[in-house]
Amino acid sequence: MDAKTPNGMDGFVPATLHYISAEQLATLGMDEIAFVKPVMTATGPGYAIHAADGTPLAIATNAPVAVAAIIQNEMVPSLVH
Repeated sequence: MDAKTPNGMDGFVPATLHYISAEQLATLGMDEIAFVKPVMTATGPGYAIHAADGTPLAIATNAPVAVAAIIQNEMVPSLVH
């Protein structure tokens, strides 16, 4: 898809377009997103909470508790299945 200026000219790049490095992209959302996935623990089924990069943060007894913990820590939950 070619970018165009408001008057139809080719080559338009919005002034608000920012470039980020691969390292910056890898950390994007790190402190904002956490995901929940079902796991088997030594005591039975549980729900693991992980940071966006996969770092384990906690284990909850059920999915609603895991989601509540994420929200309580001002993050956005994402479910993995």
